[in-house]
Amino acid sequence: MIISRTPFRISFFGGGTDYPVWFKHHPGAVLATSIDKYCYLTCRFLPPFFEHKSRILYSKVEAVKSNSTIEHPVVRETLRLLKIDAGVEIHHDADLPARAGMGSSSTFTVGLLNSLYALKHRMSTRQQLAEVAIEIEQKILRENVGCQDQVSSAYGGLNRIDFHPDESFTVTPVILTHDRLREFNQNLMLFFTGQTRMATEVAREQVENTEKKEKTLLRMFGMVEGGISILTTGHPIKEFGEMLHETWMLKKDLSSKITTSTIEEVYAEARAAGALGGKLLGAGGGGFILMFADPSHHAAIRQRLHKFLHVPFSLENSGSQIIFFQPDYPVE
Repeated sequence: MIISRTPFRISFFGGGTDYPVWFKHHPGAVLATSIDKYCYLTCRFLPPFFEHKSRILYSKVEAVKSNSTIEHPVVRETLRLLKIDAGVEIHHDADLPARAGMGSSSTFTVGLLNSLYALKHRMSTRQQLAEVAIEIEQKILRENVGCQDQVSSAYGGLNRIDFHPDESFTVTPVILTHDRLREFNQNLMLFFTGQTRMATEVAREQVENTEKKEKTLLRMFGMVEGGISILTTGHPIKEFGEMLHETWMLKKDLSSKITTSTIEEVYAEARAAGALGGKLLGAGGGGFILMFADPSHHAAIRQRLHKFLHVPFSLENSGSQIIFFQPDYPVE
């Protein structure tokens, strides 16, 4: 039995520059962090005593006689890539809902890879987890996804992630003092709009518009260094919130599918109650919205947004981990 725990992520700046269609020809980078909300995957080899060969439990339950007939595309293709033909049981649990802008699909892929490598008695590196997850999602499944979610979930922590034309990436941890990190975390608020969507569908228009939005994306890329500078050089923390407002205004210019009337309502109400800025997380169209505000305004913001779920969280730095390892079936 293997249990993996893989964190969800929040992206602050640079989103949109982590797509290959962009960074193969322009500089790409994001400032992002993992948070203490997790995807859990329990995996084991399934003993041959059942009518089905494998069982996969997520929002639905699949009991199949061949791994090639598994409907869940990530599970099916990951088993195929790792050459696992034996019967398996995979059980998924998560602290946050899917299709909500928290990088859930990539978090699932990273956690599944980590679990299945462990099931085969193989130790995986963070780089390997991120690279193979990107390969599965972009090259095998051909989804319209970027590269930041896989890296953030695999590595964990607050990082600058640079993407290079050869499709490699560099992860640079952003080191803050304990007091600065606490101050930063205390200014962040997370709300769930109640709307979910398929990120790959929302991102399609953004990917198609990439070359038309060069000026916007270059500005968003430049804000990565600006955000790091604010956090690490003693600037007033409120400047980070003001910059988040600017990046949200820019992000809405990338695609007509990014915002909705509900999202605009949440954002306007939070700003009226004292938030300095914020942004919708993920590709757009729904899900979670991040707000930045001095703690003295948090009660008023929660009151104004009482129709939406407030989700307290903290930054974390563990990345994807195997939290339980007990081989219970021989590896062939």
